[in-house]
Amino acid sequence: MKRFVAHYVEMVLAMLVGMGVLGGIWMMIWPGIHDRPVLHTLEMAADMTIGMAVWMVLRGHPRRMIVEMSVAMVAPFLLLLIPLAAGVITAGTLMLAGHVLMLFTMLAAMLLRRQDYMHHHGKPVWKRRRRQPVPAA
Repeated sequence: MKRFVAHYVEMVLAMLVGMGVLGGIWMMIWPGIHDRPVLHTLEMAADMTIGMAVWMVLRGHPRRMIVEMSVAMVAPFLLLLIPLAAGVITAGTLMLAGHVLMLFTMLAAMLLRRQDYMHHHGKPVWKRRRRQPVPAA
């Protein structure tokens, strides 16, 4: 169970790093993005998903798990676009509810494959042996 919880925490931290690093890049490329709340929210969701996906790749997770987790992270924001378009929620609600729901959908994805998340996967990138070059004859 400790491995499961640690995995969740690692992914949340990777999301924060992704949001911070990629968000900073976005602010340099498009300084006015914060003035467009819906676009900014979707950009943040993408940044967090990319950060988490990169971390999972580095940790040696299979593509299937990375794709499932990415879908779980983006789905709340996409679904909330419907009530936003209908005028039922505001852009601020989209931002807040999307982030809160993302944490729950991530947990749900992990619980669906709890055995996969309770152990280590392939070797992390930093522990993989590099192939030694074949000496020229």
